Amino acid sequence: MYAVVKTGGKQYRVSKDDTIMVESIKAEAGATVYLDDVMMLDNDGSVTIGTPRVEGAIVSAEVVKQARGPKLIIFRRKRRKNHRRIQGHRQDLTLLKILDISPDGKAVAKKPAKADSAAETKKAAPKKVAKKQAAEKPVAKKAAAKKPAAKKAAEK
Repeated sequence: MYAVVKTGGKQYRVSKDDTIMVESIKAEAGATVYLDDVMMLDNDGSVTIGTPRVEGAIVSAEVVKQARGPKLIIFRRKRRKNHRRIQGHRQDLTLLKILDISPDGKAVAKKPAKADSAAETKKAAPKKVAKKQAAEKPVAKKAAAKKPAAKKAAEK
């Protein structure tokens, strides 16, 4: 089973347990993201092509890490003018591991509910930590006042 997914303006052919580098997605490492822009789905020989996307199909993926691409050098010059400009660019990327491809989205809908309820229980009971009072530091003595500089004699 594989799917063609669109994310970051590009299309990727993915299967279960694949790892892909995509444009930056705002998510922490270890978080689960759902790619619902599925363009095509192959379910063991039966191919479904979306117009423009397959309705209800969802691909779930885990964010492995946030990374940056290789440095690209942008070099601009104008002939006969001794004008040169060099600039570098590194693209922000996200490494995704495909967990599941769901043609109807039902299997994916059950998993987040369990994860959300577990997260809410953890957030519901945060412990309050009492702040310790800092011991008063001794006040440092002030330095003696400086004398003004002597006036110079006027030159003749």
